[in-house]
Amino acid sequence: MTVPGPGRICLVAGASRGIGAAVAAALAAEGHRVALLGRDAAALEKVAATLPGPSLSVVADVTDPGAAQAAFGRIERDWGPVEVLVCSAGAGVAAPLVDTSDEDWARMLDLNLTAPFRLIRRALPSMTERGWGRIVVIASVVAKRGEAQVAAYTASKHGVLGLVRAAAAELARTGVTVNAVCPGYVDTPMTDATIESIAARGGRSSDEARATLARRQPIGRLVDPAEVAEAVRFCVANAAVTGQGINVDGGSVQS
Repeated sequence: MTVPGPGRICLVAGASRGIGAAVAAALAAEGHRVALLGRDAAALEKVAATLPGPSLSVVADVTDPGAAQAAFGRIERDWGPVEVLVCSAGAGVAAPLVDTSDEDWARMLDLNLTAPFRLIRRALPSMTERGWGRIVVIASVVAKRGEAQVAAYTASKHGVLGLVRAAAAELARTGVTVNAVCPGYVDTPMTDATIESIAARGGRSSDEARATLARRQPIGRLVDPAEVAEAVRFCVANAAVTGQGINVDGGSVQS
């Protein structure tokens, strides 16, 4: 069995900003090589320029059925098999359930559930063959509770937590762990978009809307992306943690 150590080959999907960029920075600081996957080449290069170690920018849309194969093929040719996979690409949509279109529903499932499934499926053969691997999916606290106005997003995140749990059970004796990190409201561009939507619907300023979200978390503030990245780092480091949905939400969901 391969002995865990520094210098692992990592793939972070959704690495161009927010949580994904913070995860890439945390893994690079640990001495790992980090492949950055995202749609925006310029944004990926900007993140790569901040990392202390080797990086590789892979431009792809994870909702494309061929993206996983192409991304892994590129990394394998340049570096070798992926040993740590972090699925951080994601988005949300807010609307009453009766106003949620088929297109919005499909988009949430494609990005937040089907894309991680394809990436995990592609990562597993080399991980199980080598007897070591780490998979972490960035889910959400709404993977564990229902929330009004975000039915499609909530359903996709419940689904991806189920995927994590099923994969972890299947792989428990292989040396591969599979976990989810479940953030609350994090100070990211995605949350900025949520804040603007709240402000527009409620006739409030952006600062007032931001304060409203902060108050919804017991710690009274938004979570820092680096705090989410620290939970990912823990999942990579600990071989006995698998099948978990680790909350990083300021105490919002106590489970």
